[in-house]
Amino acid sequence: MSVQSAIKRKTAPDILARKNGEPIVMLTSYHAHTASLVDRYCDVILVGDSLGNVMHGFETTIPVTLEMMILQGHAVMRGSKQSLVVVDMPFGSYEASKEQAFHSAARILKETHCGAVKLEGGSRMAETIAFLTERSIPVMAHIGLTPQSIAALGSFRSQGKEEAEAIARGENVPGPIQNDAIAVAQAGAFSVVIEAVAEPLARKITETIPIPTIGIGASPACDGQVLVLEDMLGLSARVPKFVKRYGNLGPMIEAAIEGYATDVRSRAFPGPEHVYGGKPKG
Repeated sequence: MSVQSAIKRKTAPDILARKNGEPIVMLTSYHAHTASLVDRYCDVILVGDSLGNVMHGFETTIPVTLEMMILQGHAVMRGSKQSLVVVDMPFGSYEASKEQAFHSAARILKETHCGAVKLEGGSRMAETIAFLTERSIPVMAHIGLTPQSIAALGSFRSQGKEEAEAIARGENVPGPIQNDAIAVAQAGAFSVVIEAVAEPLARKITETIPIPTIGIGASPACDGQVLVLEDMLGLSARVPKFVKRYGNLGPMIEAAIEGYATDVRSRAFPGPEHVYGGKPKG
C-alpha cells in the first residue's frame, strides 16, 4: 500500500467526536498550493466566501457566487489529502427555501467532492440545517457575526455584549445567540463557527452545546479556532482585532517583486544560468 493511499481524510463525524478533546485547527484556503501547506497542520480547511475579499477585492462577501465557491473548492480538494474540506454556501444560494439549499449543497458536494458545507444563521436556519442533514449533507453552522448579513447589520461589530453581561449577573435564561447555538446543534450541525462574540458568551455556549465550537474572535475555551489564512500571514492590509499575525509576508513579497523588476530593467535577469543553449549575446 502506498503512503498516499494510506492517508485517511478527516470527516464530519471525526470533527464531531473532538468535542471537549484536542483543539480543532482550522484555516481558510482557496488554492491548491496553499491547501497543500495548510493540509499538513490543520484538521479542517475552510473554503470561505471570504475569497470574495481576499481574491477578488470585493468589499463584502455578497457578490460571491456558487460557481466561484465550487471552482475554488475543487482546487482545495486537489491540493489537500487529509483535512476535512468545508465549502461555504454563498449569499443567495440557500436562504430562499430548504429545497434551494439542498440543490446548492448537493452541487457543491458532487462537483468538489468536499466533506461538508457551511452556512450562516442560527435559529432561522435550523429547519434548513435539519433538512440537509436528514439528506446526508454534513453542515457546519455559523452564528454571531455573520458577514453575509452586513447589509442588515450595517458594520462588522462584535456581538452578544448584553448576553455576556447577563451571564456575569448569574442569569440562566439563554439569549438570542445562545439560542442560535442550541438550535443549530439540535438541527444536526456537526460543529458551529462562533464569530466576534463576547468571550463569556462564547465560553458559555461551548460548555452548553454538544457539538464542537470553532471560535474566531470568540473564546480560547472554544473547541477549535479558525482564521483567514491571508490575515494571519500578513497579506491583508487591514485585519480585525482578533487576528494574530504569524507572518508578515506582504513586505517580503513586495521586496521580491521590486528586486525582479529592477533586475529585468537593468538586464541583470535572466543570467547565463537561466537560459538554454549557452551564454546569451549582448
